[in-house]
Amino acid sequence: MTASVLQFDPIRLPPECQALRQEVREFLNEEIAAGTFDPMSKDEASSFNRPFGKRVAAKGWIGITWPKKYGGQERSFLERYVITEEFRAVAAPTSSYFTADRQSGPTIMKYGHEDIKNEILPAIISGDCTFCIGMSEPGSGSDLFGATTRATKTDGGYLINGAKIWTSNAHNADYMIGLFRTAPPSKENRREGLTQFVVPMRTPGITPNPVINMVGRHEFNEVVFEDAFVEDKYVMGEPGQAWKQATSELAYERSGPERFLETYYILSEMVRVLGDEPDLRGSEGIGRLVAQLHTLRRMSVSVNGMLAEGLEPTLQGSIVKNLGTLWEQALPAKARDLAAFALPTASNQQSFEHLLEFATTIAPKLTIQGGTTEILNGIIARGLGLR
Repeated sequence: MTASVLQFDPIRLPPECQALRQEVREFLNEEIAAGTFDPMSKDEASSFNRPFGKRVAAKGWIGITWPKKYGGQERSFLERYVITEEFRAVAAPTSSYFTADRQSGPTIMKYGHEDIKNEILPAIISGDCTFCIGMSEPGSGSDLFGATTRATKTDGGYLINGAKIWTSNAHNADYMIGLFRTAPPSKENRREGLTQFVVPMRTPGITPNPVINMVGRHEFNEVVFEDAFVEDKYVMGEPGQAWKQATSELAYERSGPERFLETYYILSEMVRVLGDEPDLRGSEGIGRLVAQLHTLRRMSVSVNGMLAEGLEPTLQGSIVKNLGTLWEQALPAKARDLAAFALPTASNQQSFEHLLEFATTIAPKLTIQGGTTEILNGIIARGLGLR
């Protein structure tokens, strides 16, 4: 049974992807030379940069797979993969548009009203629209089916009351795609009664409260709803059945190279510190890490190939996210161990130690964002028929 359920087809990137990769690299090199960002600096206040997002949009690289009638280019998920991979490899400041491009836009295209599509999708593509995701709650964490934040039907729409937690960039977002309870769960199925909404974040009654992370940055938020009114047109899909939509959305969220490249700068800096002729221990360690990274990459490319074919590889995407975030979370400690015997010099050690400190501090969040390891293990086990 397992062999028939779990499959990662070997996919090679076509020539158009290689041509696009070169174009993307030239763009990023120009941005770096202009001082937009420094791939090796972690001192910036945030990766949220709307002007940069507007320049990416001008290249046509936001919503690249979307229908032309909304402003997209109907190009392949593999081309989008190349763009994401190149941007993540140099830690480009993509936060202003990435969530909307990766998952919010595709979800709206699939489940949103046509007037909402026409209102929002072109704004995402032009780099003018930022999204956040409202799933986790203070009392239930990653247990989405335990959500208690309520959306109560009223004249012309719904009143939302409750809170969401760990909501990245909610303080900057124009919209949230949120999961709210519109009816009690049934005894037979606790997944029922959840409805998905597009929520304008400037709505009265919505308050993002900062959650400061361990490096002192304001990326996460607790979002409090107090009688926040949302019109009927912002309901996504069928009321009460949003759990199907939410799990579909997660295939987009969990399968990309961003799930194993967030601490990639540690690997490249470690290779620099070890030098052109590392000892046997260092060579073996680099080889193992690169082999693991290559395997994750091949799996992620395969998932994006499935998305290109119109499939919903939720199980495969969960595996990529689970293995990828565990790998990038463990990378700083492995790199510190491998570089322990490198000859220290002022030129090679100071930058490496600074990056290690930063990566070690942010490492705990990596296996939380996008679904905790424990939740993913359950999804994978269920997908393989093991529970």
